[in-house]
Amino acid sequence: MAENSFVWCGHSAFKVVTSQSTVLYIDPFLSENPACPPELQSPEACDVIAVTHGHGDHLGDTVRIYQQFRPKIVAIFELTSILQQEGVAAEDLIGMNVGGTVEVRALRFSMVPATHSGSAMPGGRIVYSGDAIGFVITLEDGFRFYHAGDTWVTADMEYIGKLFEPEVGILPIGGFYTMDPKAAALAAKLIGVKKVIPMHYGTMPVLAGTPEELEQELEGSDIVVQAPAVGQVFSLP
Repeated sequence: MAENSFVWCGHSAFKVVTSQSTVLYIDPFLSENPACPPELQSPEACDVIAVTHGHGDHLGDTVRIYQQFRPKIVAIFELTSILQQEGVAAEDLIGMNVGGTVEVRALRFSMVPATHSGSAMPGGRIVYSGDAIGFVITLEDGFRFYHAGDTWVTADMEYIGKLFEPEVGILPIGGFYTMDPKAAALAAKLIGVKKVIPMHYGTMPVLAGTPEELEQELEGSDIVVQAPAVGQVFSLP
């Protein structure tokens, strides 16, 4: 049986090809992402997109990818309303909210809280696009991981761990706009994950947190930090 494969496209963008060959993009900030290699900026396939919030460095190329492949798009309700105005068909949008779980292409998406602002810029003007959120995603083979989106560490993370028991947490560590390595280490402990994949760092100078700092903060715990290079194909757990 094929393995699930993951690729970090830089920043918070991930490509997942599941063991059943379903192609999922999370926060597909690709073409304008200074960390994304050219060969990853133009997807060859896409079945599902999950978007944590409407900021341009997360919504990214969602509409462009939709126009090419017509994937299903999972996001908070207000953001899907904006995407419908941008030409995405209503039947391809799954506008849910915190606490809900939906199944799309045999993948399960549970929407959980994040602490961050939420806006988008259709037509160049800032509009409210719903709260920022995270996802606990369960793949066809039962593997479950948590993509936190942009967030500060919150007490809700303990409940996320208890309710969903994700094996891996994909957590922002850059600081400035999100939690830094020290806060991310606390988050990992609250969730109870076995492994952390750091994200949202190094894209720009202000995102100064590093995986090495995260490892230092987790020293003495049983939590492993796996920091793939941008563009590297890796497997989980």
